[in-house]
Amino acid sequence: MISLHSRYNPVAEAQRYLDAIPMRQGTRFFILIEPGEGYLIPILNQRFPTVTVIALHLTDSFSSSSQGNCLSWSPAAGPLHSFLEKIIPDIEARFVHIIEWRPASTLYGKLYVQLLSETTEFLKRIDANARTACAFGTRWVKNFFKNVDRIRLVCPILHIPIAAPFIITGAGPSLEKALPIIRRQRSASIIAASSSVPALRAGKIEPDMIITTDGGTWALFHLYECLRDKKNFTLVATMTAALPSQCSSVSVIPVADRSLWQTLILRALQIPFIALPQRGTVTASAIDFALTVSSGKIGIAGVDLAHADIRTHARPNTFDRFQDEQATRCNPVYTQRFVRSSAITGGGSLPIYTSWFKQEIGTYPHRLFSLGSNNPVFTALPAWKDAAEPSPSLHLKSIPNTATASEGKEILFHALENDKVSDTIRQELAPLLFPGVQEVSAADLKNKLETLL
Repeated sequence: MISLHSRYNPVAEAQRYLDAIPMRQGTRFFILIEPGEGYLIPILNQRFPTVTVIALHLTDSFSSSSQGNCLSWSPAAGPLHSFLEKIIPDIEARFVHIIEWRPASTLYGKLYVQLLSETTEFLKRIDANARTACAFGTRWVKNFFKNVDRIRLVCPILHIPIAAPFIITGAGPSLEKALPIIRRQRSASIIAASSSVPALRAGKIEPDMIITTDGGTWALFHLYECLRDKKNFTLVATMTAALPSQCSSVSVIPVADRSLWQTLILRALQIPFIALPQRGTVTASAIDFALTVSSGKIGIAGVDLAHADIRTHARPNTFDRFQDEQATRCNPVYTQRFVRSSAITGGGSLPIYTSWFKQEIGTYPHRLFSLGSNNPVFTALPAWKDAAEPSPSLHLKSIPNTATASEGKEILFHALENDKVSDTIRQELAPLLFPGVQEVSAADLKNKLETLL
């Protein structure tokens, strides 16, 4: 008979177990993989009183029996990644220490391995987001305050019909084959990743909403293409995205991440917004958006998470002309596309995003549908079937936004002087503005912001 704990002195057993594990400096979260009755927890509480302990259980029988001060998850609580997202910020991935209770691996076998795998996949994904934050953090903060000035027409999400169906389009190569299916649809509004708009318009399809989340300057080129023909659409944009000045004449649904500093500023400025987690890929954010604002079904097209040979995107694509302009006898377009495809594949982001989509599909099996081939991960989804009658088209209303970036900066500075929220805001902004620096004061943040804004 296999036992999870010593029959004679389980507390001493837990102490010896922890003594044998080397602890990392700066740990802020302990994740315990099936700690059973939780004898490890009070010991960790005593040795590391400021560190959050998270217990992940394989069965619901242990979920309420954990000892000490900890946050507990079991299968009855819902998807694991949703639970962890609410506790561990993206920027905290490197401060997480996983502790396995090895007797549980012998007792539960594959279930234990699966729980450990899901946990490590989650940490890989948020660690990728954290590395992106280190590289782009300063730009994101600057973009946020620029966008407070640039967004002049705001569309509250309250005007979106609660059961509205949506089709989400990414710019994967399979989008070209899905265009006839999308054209035949009568019942859904289209949310297009900005990079997919040229291919949609080439197929005589005009999106109802265009979503952008990228803070890099190259994202502006996608939006220039979207704005070129002055078509009527609503822009769904994260407040940290790179937006051109032309967006002042476009109706925008602002999206904030779940950070306190963004929430405080937008609420104080009375700018309606929707709060969504950072995902790192625009199509994942589009799915989050559709799942949040509507209870209707969601079709997915052009989300390949892979390449068709050296083709990384559906044609036409915004960057095609840049490759054509740079083409020479020694640097043909074929070579440029091969290099780009290899660089994206070597970056390792596609498997991380694929893992997230697998989890999301399992969470919403009756709301997500596939149009066309997409990525093999979507083969588990039912095919999209159009409704017999078209749904009412979206008639989104806009309200003026008169807030300014200087007002937003004053709100942030005032919050940094408030003892109740200043610590949280410093923890959120420090990795963005001072990557790799352990201790950052409110004065340091103010000085940095003064030079940026």
